[in-house]
Amino acid sequence: MAVSARRTIHRDGVAVVALATVGILSAPGAAQAWGPAVHQEVTSRAIDTLPKGLKSFYKDHRLELPSLSVEPDIPDEGRDRRFTVDKLMRFPFWDLPRTEAELKAKFPEAGDVGRLPWLIEENYARLVEAFKSGDKEKILTESDRLAGLVTDLHNPLALAENSDGQKTEQHGLWVRFGTRLPEAMEKRLKLSPDAAHLLDDPKAYLMSIVNMTYVWLDNLLYADELARRGKSGYTEIYYEAAEQRLGPLLRDRLSQAAGDAGSYWYTAWTAAGRPELK
Repeated sequence: MAVSARRTIHRDGVAVVALATVGILSAPGAAQAWGPAVHQEVTSRAIDTLPKGLKSFYKDHRLELPSLSVEPDIPDEGRDRRFTVDKLMRFPFWDLPRTEAELKAKFPEAGDVGRLPWLIEENYARLVEAFKSGDKEKILTESDRLAGLVTDLHNPLALAENSDGQKTEQHGLWVRFGTRLPEAMEKRLKLSPDAAHLLDDPKAYLMSIVNMTYVWLDNLLYADELARRGKSGYTEIYYEAAEQRLGPLLRDRLSQAAGDAGSYWYTAWTAAGRPELK
């Protein structure tokens, strides 16, 4: 399934237009595409997107979700938590196989690009089973992990071989955008996710997320360059400029992540027969 999008971000009177029809790639050093504060905020806001019956369960057990507990636990899948598909084909990725088996059959080297979409598929399946079993601890653990993986898939850098800006002389971009900028914005990072909705095809929707995330990569690189321009380093002054230029994109990605995380939870619960939860 191919998805096209045209979106515009306005930066100090300059309109930056993104036009693309697909995309997917990877991440550097630390495998997670976002810092702990981002995962906590997105998971917390994902609860707010849920319909009344399901929302009450998650709210009642909010602090039992691993990433929202007193001592947060955010798992790291290492190199698997990435998807550098531009090592396999040029953009746009019209012929990208939709299953991991098909991808590996077509590209023997596919084992080196990461497994982020497939990790989400596997986690979603485990959440469905957890709902069916009624095991509260498993439901919360799998929900939390699924939200984290879905959130990673909304970071354009997590889908790009140039994930740290190393190819464009923007070294350190991975941490600047995914961790330090959200921390610098703190309470000003106000998310506005859409309500959770049922996903007709959870597997196919993953490729839609990939496409709609990758479309922002060039905007992200350009905005970081503008924020750095004329400055001696990545100081507080840089982050003030980065908030102005990258802040709207960051809010968009994380708001979408919260809505999609809630949608995967809601869809998994529905697939399990909408069992009563306590």
